[in-house]
Amino acid sequence: MIQPTLFVGCEPEVAAGVDGRVLAVGEGARSAAGRRAEVVRLRGRAWPGLIDAHIHLEALTDRYLHLDLEGAPTLEETLARISSWSAPLPDDAWVVGRGWYNDAWPVPAFPTRRQLDEAAGGRPAYLERKDGHSAWVSSAALKVAGIDRARPDPPGSVIDRDKRGEPTGILRENAAMDLVFDLLARPEQAQLDDAMARVLADLAKLGLTAVHSMDTAQGFGSWQRLRAQGRLPIRIVYNLPLVDLPHAERMGVQSGWGDEWIRIWGVKAFLDGSLGSRTAEMLDGTGTPRLTQADLVDLVARTARAGLNVCLHAIGDGAVRRALDALAPRRATGPSWRPRIEHAQCVNPKDVKRFARIGVIASMQPIHAVADRVLADEYWPRVTGHAYAWGALAQAGVRLAFGSDAPVETADPLAGIEAATVWRRKAKWHPELAVSRAAALRAYTAGAAYAVGMEKDAGTLRAGKLCDMTVVDEAGVVATIVGGKVSFLRTPLSTSRRSSPKTR
Repeated sequence: MIQPTLFVGCEPEVAAGVDGRVLAVGEGARSAAGRRAEVVRLRGRAWPGLIDAHIHLEALTDRYLHLDLEGAPTLEETLARISSWSAPLPDDAWVVGRGWYNDAWPVPAFPTRRQLDEAAGGRPAYLERKDGHSAWVSSAALKVAGIDRARPDPPGSVIDRDKRGEPTGILRENAAMDLVFDLLARPEQAQLDDAMARVLADLAKLGLTAVHSMDTAQGFGSWQRLRAQGRLPIRIVYNLPLVDLPHAERMGVQSGWGDEWIRIWGVKAFLDGSLGSRTAEMLDGTGTPRLTQADLVDLVARTARAGLNVCLHAIGDGAVRRALDALAPRRATGPSWRPRIEHAQCVNPKDVKRFARIGVIASMQPIHAVADRVLADEYWPRVTGHAYAWGALAQAGVRLAFGSDAPVETADPLAGIEAATVWRRKAKWHPELAVSRAAALRAYTAGAAYAVGMEKDAGTLRAGKLCDMTVVDEAGVVATIVGGKVSFLRTPLSTSRRSSPKTR
């Protein structure tokens, strides 16, 4: 017979019912669990389950499916990895991967197709930059895609060219990248599912109990299959891409459809690019707008009418202002209307209070500041005083939801909390923009739960809510509990049938 579960040795102790919800927290946990409860012995502090409010699960599977270039410190090392990976492939096979990061190389110039041609052995190659906003492609890939000097830049994107007008091999933003990406073969379902299961297990080890995923229908299908197989260790809230909005409209899908394990919430749309790819839309006119203001206003109207929320990618202060302008007329849409601006890496001081006034959630990734500091000082020298400004937004009453944007940065939420709190002081980089540890933890729990309408079920440890916990000590994550079940335990699990109150 299934019995409640009692988590002891952590502070506070927690009792979970057979339905996966909290029975009691603290002093009343033992009596609420009963004498026959299963006892799980832990140590450390029990937090509400940490939630990553912005992640790309399909891109994370690339490290198990394709060439992984993350961490390569030089162009030479990057090319060596490509060459080693490519060598055993058939001559006509595609070389696919991601993670190169030229800004970390001693010479940070963007690479060229000529370099890639040699390393890939003349094969067609498609390699996404770490930020996902640029792709490095080979001459063979350009030829197959029909990209030459006569091919115009697709709207909202750029094909880099040399002095003669020939493509260099760098494609910036999706419309240009998709000219090649759409030619790639997709993994078989079983391959994708196995890689996805490994990714989700990795995230559970980091202490994550839920994520807000910015992916495609391919990932959505994988999560459903994994759930049916009992292989889903954490909860997933899905924000579908703009291209699928017409399908959602026809089907009548609304925010909140699904259950506590897989749930649909919003529509993800890009207003601009990124700092790293030099495509963030700034008020000074630089950058690459990806969605016109007319199309943005239409998107907001359609989603509000359909009962779907919006997640607007806006990194530059120009894109952020356009997002706020489009959202302002919708401030009275209703209690389930919770529009989000994703990243909001640079917010003009005049726009900070508008977030709170309009009711816009700032879905931010503190870990970006650690990686971007040097770039920001170089390319945004006049605005770094109000960039990555979690503290300024929080002080203005803006609701924060924190995440990682993995695989762009690490998915480790403890690293994110460190970045949001003490890192700025240690780095001596605008420390006034940091937040307190309590505020950072709220942004990873209650704030993230609110951002997808789950505040009644998640975000805090209270009786009746889902028993999702992240247990930590001075060494890191001790355990991840989802629905009263252990998804990860740092040491061998110790369970027993409770026989007396003396369980420690």
